[in-house]
Amino acid sequence: MTSAFLKEVQEGLSRPQKALNPKWLYDHRGSELFEDITEVDEYYPTRTEARIFEDVFPELKARRPDIAAIVEYGSGSSKKTDKLLEAVSATQCVPIDISEEFLRDAANTLAERHPHVEILPVAGDFTQPLVLPSRLAQGHQRLGFFPGSTIGNFEPDGAVSFLSSAQQSLGEGSAFLVSADLIKDEAILEAAYDDASGVTAAFNLNLLERMNRELGANFDLSAFTHRSHWNETARRVEMHLVSLRDQTVTIGTDDYPFAEGEYIHTESSYKFDVDRFETLARKSGWALDKFWTDKDDYFGVFLLTA
Repeated sequence: MTSAFLKEVQEGLSRPQKALNPKWLYDHRGSELFEDITEVDEYYPTRTEARIFEDVFPELKARRPDIAAIVEYGSGSSKKTDKLLEAVSATQCVPIDISEEFLRDAANTLAERHPHVEILPVAGDFTQPLVLPSRLAQGHQRLGFFPGSTIGNFEPDGAVSFLSSAQQSLGEGSAFLVSADLIKDEAILEAAYDDASGVTAAFNLNLLERMNRELGANFDLSAFTHRSHWNETARRVEMHLVSLRDQTVTIGTDDYPFAEGEYIHTESSYKFDVDRFETLARKSGWALDKFWTDKDDYFGVFLLTA
């Protein structure tokens, strides 16, 4: 993992516009901080999604009574998977996460709470092609699960590639339950990614700390600040780490100069409407079977079929 991390950091910090893949935000500490983000007042997606799932999960069991295996992409704490397993009759569950330590803890918790379910954790980067366990139930018995609006972290072409890869892995006749954040007022969107208590800022800055710890970098965290803003043209919220002064950061034998105000683009979170998401799904080989939202149209849950 470190060699892949180093390679992407070297490439990302050498670009005219410095940028890193948001997957690197999720080491063990980053995963913990993201769980904290889901609890802050400004971060509406998690609680809004949870309310929608109260309707979705029982209906899902009625619509897909043959579900035997759940495959969760980017499982994190797997709290949502826990609720899904309570609602459906699956006997296998594959949580996938890039943070191996965090994944192990989540898998152990799922195994304790659902002793009748075979838990088959896969540590890896779900943005890359993955081989699912060979003994997993096949085709129409598989349900992919991708909550949390993580689909919005992909660039549009990357989202198509991921959904296409998932369709191939899950197989013909499978279904995919995907959450996506919807376009809304700019102030609500920006506050969700820059909470007053500073948890999101700590989450973003942890990426610098991770590079110091794992790659031997010498980032001065006090010389950078977190910033987020809504990009209306691209229809996405962007997160940046902004240099507060002219400085040079060293990683190994390589130097990376930063001018005051220069930033690393660490995350994009694209927002959708139903038509845009359905187009994305169709390009990826999926068909939209069902859409759910909340009373304010803040958030959407899409059931796709292969």
